[in-house]
Amino acid sequence: MNASPRLTDRKREAIVAAAIAEFRANGFEVTSMDKIAATAGVSKRTVYNHFPSKEELFAEILHQLWASSVAQLDVAYSSEHPLRDQLRGLLEAKMKMMSDTNFLDLARVAIAATIHSPERAQDMVNRLSEREEGFTQWVCAAQEDGRLRCGDPAFAAHQIQSMLKAFAFWPQITLGQPILDATSQAHVIESAIDLFLAGYEVSPHPPQ
Repeated sequence: MNASPRLTDRKREAIVAAAIAEFRANGFEVTSMDKIAATAGVSKRTVYNHFPSKEELFAEILHQLWASSVAQLDVAYSSEHPLRDQLRGLLEAKMKMMSDTNFLDLARVAIAATIHSPERAQDMVNRLSEREEGFTQWVCAAQEDGRLRCGDPAFAAHQIQSMLKAFAFWPQITLGQPILDATSQAHVIESAIDLFLAGYEVSPHPPQ
């Protein structure tokens, strides 16, 4: 009796893995539930038992994509550590995520799939916003601690993350540019931190 749930879970995992492979290879519009079933080694009925539509299967993949991204970010603010060190840790984790080929491939599929569906695009934007709330919370905590001064913490958090995406995400997604090497990644991160702190950090020793 206990084997059945495990078997069901394995089939679900096989379906999701097959869908990811097919979406990566062929895109959302071309990929069919029949092809996903064949790649997963299960019947089409089994696929529909787990996911009533291709849209719901795609939504599950997006969920896993965003879940994996937020799992890499430890956004707990510390009043005892330098802001630069904390920001570096946050941005290095985000850079690591954006340097993952699987993440980039799935992001390409997701973005391409949203072109034909405003509803799907809005869902993707909402999910991205939810996954980046942790960074906003970090900015709020630093501001409450008197170490940052910014009128809109959400804007400031979006701003610094966008500085990374401008070099390490969008060129790779839209122009097919290679993933940044370690030296370039470090340069982008430190430059983003410099600009962020120059604009928002409260000087510990204000001029007399």
